[in-house]
Amino acid sequence: MTNFKIVTIIGARPQFIKAAVISRLLSQRAQEILVHTGQHYDDNLSEIFFNELEIPEPNYNLGVGSGSHGRQTGEMLTKIEEILLHEQPDLVLVYGDTNSTLAGALAATKLNIRLAHIEAGLRSFNRQMPEEVNRVVTDHLADLLFCPSHEARKNLFNEGITKNVYIVGDVMAESLMFAAEK
Repeated sequence: MTNFKIVTIIGARPQFIKAAVISRLLSQRAQEILVHTGQHYDDNLSEIFFNELEIPEPNYNLGVGSGSHGRQTGEMLTKIEEILLHEQPDLVLVYGDTNSTLAGALAATKLNIRLAHIEAGLRSFNRQMPEEVNRVVTDHLADLLFCPSHEARKNLFNEGITKNVYIVGDVMAESLMFAAEK
């Protein structure tokens, strides 16, 4: 294993499923510190996914729970910043479009830590959706953008984001194949 340290921020069911695939790969190449924000926190929304998908136990569980977008994101931002200052990672990895994604992206960027976004470039083109705001802001902050499709890459290019953009495929499809094999 290398000395390269990655802090991965997850907090909602779709992120748990995606992290199951990526964390297995990262464990062979880097030290991964897993941070569960607690955005989805009951056993049916959280722990069962960790057990069934063989995701490593989180190193940190912030226990944020539900609340308004501002309160939830603000509490996550404060706690993630503390972890990043303590862990001093080389990279922060975020997934998708949740408040956990946005909080992780903001904390990393404000601390000048490189940020990678999995599922970059996805768009609904509806700024009334909080998730759309989270996606757009995260993509504009990210240093590495991993797109599931050519369409997602095109969306980024149309917004002027052209560097360090990679088409890597759909991590949810990879998760489905893993689950089917089990």
